[in-house]
Amino acid sequence: MLRLTDLSEVPADLGPTVVTLGNFDGVHRGHASVLATVVEQARSRGARSVAVTFEPHPLAVLHPDRAPAMITSTADRLDLLERTGLDAVLLMPFTRELAAQTPEEFVKDVFVDRLRAVAVIVGKDTRFGVKNSGDISTLRELGDRYDFDVLTLEDVGTDHRWSSTEVRQLLTEGDVATAADVLGRHHHVSGTVVRGLQRGRELGFPTANLSRDAQGLVPGDGVYAGWLIRHGLDAGDPDHRLPAAISIGTNPTFDNVARTVEAHVLDRTDLDLYGEPVSVELVRRLRGNDKFDSIDALVEQIGRDVDTARELLADS
Repeated sequence: MLRLTDLSEVPADLGPTVVTLGNFDGVHRGHASVLATVVEQARSRGARSVAVTFEPHPLAVLHPDRAPAMITSTADRLDLLERTGLDAVLLMPFTRELAAQTPEEFVKDVFVDRLRAVAVIVGKDTRFGVKNSGDISTLRELGDRYDFDVLTLEDVGTDHRWSSTEVRQLLTEGDVATAADVLGRHHHVSGTVVRGLQRGRELGFPTANLSRDAQGLVPGDGVYAGWLIRHGLDAGDPDHRLPAAISIGTNPTFDNVARTVEAHVLDRTDLDLYGEPVSVELVRRLRGNDKFDSIDALVEQIGRDVDTARELLADS
């Protein structure tokens, strides 16, 4: 898949193309349905399939106070888009200059002149151009003017529309299991393993602490069952994907503790993970981040958490 980060990088011979437009944060199952149609339409028309997306999120430029927390990092978003079978992704820098373009200017510059689109496929609520002034009717008019088809797709979901907003809400609430249903996969957070306060080790449950700059939306505080993925090992290595009990939060039993993401790998004491790039996949929330009256009570609960996580992950 071609990864293009500016209009100037679009090869002159890329077109004709079938194009879609969106932020694609999380690349959830609704996105996947649209992208599958783009790929199918491109193949049937002898064209290339292209997704146009933006970095950063438009609201981060226009209304920073309203910008959503991103579900996935840009690198993960591109990897997920590639898995859909697209031929190319155009990751456009979102600037105030781009935001000031009229709908026609945007369509002509991007879809017509650069991508030579023969079809544009979008959801029915798509908006584009200055102040979101362009809608589906605008796009159809421009399609007639510049000779490309416009296909709109109905919302996709089991009993309601799947959306990035819904995924963010579910993750914030700690409902990673339902979020996985919408995403089509377990949500993960990635970072480098750093040294923590060593409290887990002192309690008999050593943990791998993720760096503060971890990528991916960090779910609500609590204890989770999940997996620790070691990026430095091949997928076939038995130590690549390890079952873990994962704690997110400030650990209210202790005072003045910063919010952390830390994973205790089940039944392993021989691992030295410091400095390794890892991800934690979150399968299910086991409980909230409770405050305990004593260290002994905390240790007993952690033991129960580990047992529950082991049992749950044995079936997945």
